[in-house]
Amino acid sequence: MSRASLELERKILRLLHGQKTRKNICEIHAHFLRQCLHQSNQILSHFVSVCGHLNKMDYANLVFLQTHNPNILLFNSMIKGYSLNGPFEEAIALFSLLKTRGIWPDEYTFPPLLKACSGLGDVRIGECTHGQVIKSGFERFGSVQIGVVELYSSSGRMDEAKKVFDGMCQRDVIVWNLMIRGFCKRGDVDMGLNLFRQMSERSVVSWNSMISCLAQSGRQSEALALFQEMRGLGFQPDEATVVIVLPICAHLGAADVGEWIHSYAESSRLYQNVVSVGNALVDFYSKCGNLETALWIFNDMPCKNVVSWNAMISGLAFNGKGELGVKLFEEMMNKGERPNDATFTGALACCAHAGLVEKGQELFASMSKIYYNDPKLEHYGCMVDLLARSGCVRMAYDLITSMHIAPNATLWGALLSACRTHGESQLAELAVKELINLEPWNSGNYVLLSNIYAEEGRWDEVEKLRVLMREKSVKKAMGQSATG
Repeated sequence: MSRASLELERKILRLLHGQKTRKNICEIHAHFLRQCLHQSNQILSHFVSVCGHLNKMDYANLVFLQTHNPNILLFNSMIKGYSLNGPFEEAIALFSLLKTRGIWPDEYTFPPLLKACSGLGDVRIGECTHGQVIKSGFERFGSVQIGVVELYSSSGRMDEAKKVFDGMCQRDVIVWNLMIRGFCKRGDVDMGLNLFRQMSERSVVSWNSMISCLAQSGRQSEALALFQEMRGLGFQPDEATVVIVLPICAHLGAADVGEWIHSYAESSRLYQNVVSVGNALVDFYSKCGNLETALWIFNDMPCKNVVSWNAMISGLAFNGKGELGVKLFEEMMNKGERPNDATFTGALACCAHAGLVEKGQELFASMSKIYYNDPKLEHYGCMVDLLARSGCVRMAYDLITSMHIAPNATLWGALLSACRTHGESQLAELAVKELINLEPWNSGNYVLLSNIYAEEGRWDEVEKLRVLMREKSVKKAMGQSATG
């Protein structure tokens, strides 16, 4: 290649990798087309790589299909692009095409290919790819081993993952994190914690992962203690840490730690720059009952998304400020923010707490008529709660029986509670019968129905129910009682 051609290639590569210029992908493509460099695998592999980072794989594929003799560099770039953005099947298809053309894979082919297999969630394809790794002789390459560990750990195959992990000569923090997450995901949090303690070097991601796993398994106190240990060792929390730890603080009532996180988020500008941090703070203060601070943060947030509005509306419902929550929902609509399922759950809960029956019915109807969101079980639950609290028990029953999805035990239980409060014995009987159909093993439902019959003097029905319980081998739980 001449010196002029080399200089031209270098110029194009500088454009492709420049922070400001790389986004002008169409102009760069046009430039090297005019220079007749559209068959240069060197340029094309870099071009495809940039397309992958910009999530423009459709464009990359069009260019790839027009290449006469793609080499391993170009194939690797295409496979990596699809492994980052999907569809993951395309990475597998490209590997098959590569073999069909007689091109031999190298050490850079398999890591993204294995990542694509992990993304697919099909461990059989992953096992075949692992077989290809061994067949090609790349099983000892560190980046390939990490890919194999990710493949097996993401699918819960921890025995296979640990076998590869144990055989690694060098283990970086990434592979340790993969193993920890894999064991925790499988439910073996103690094994994950044991591995975490063995790490000689940890990243913030390691701490975040372990704290999150402990919290998700109901071990919030240990999670908070681990966060304090992280702080003590000088690790700086990032936005993920803040979002993980604040709900733990709210759950444990650790207001002092939450307030420290708030102060840290402001001083490190996480609060100003990351919307999820502001959302987490609103949620934290709402759950701690400090609505004044929650509202101040919400109003002060430089940028809001639908989650921000949802957190504040739900926080107002949680603290019994239903009317204020409904006003905030209306303000959200006026600002043109599109509500989602969680928004309606929060707004309907506000209506239930404030006893706003007509407003609740209006919101519930608008879900499907205006926003084309079909109500879910939680929305029906809010409406049944609203109607039942307001004494509209018959309307609550009619709503349940008209649902387009099957009502669950929670809905019938809410109706039953309202029936007993308002003396609706006939509807209470219907609700308990539905509960027995849904939970034939739950002796409490039989006891409730027996008590309803006994209160009305229907002793024949009480005896029939006892016989039915014996036939179904349902035994009364300790502490339960039935008349007679």
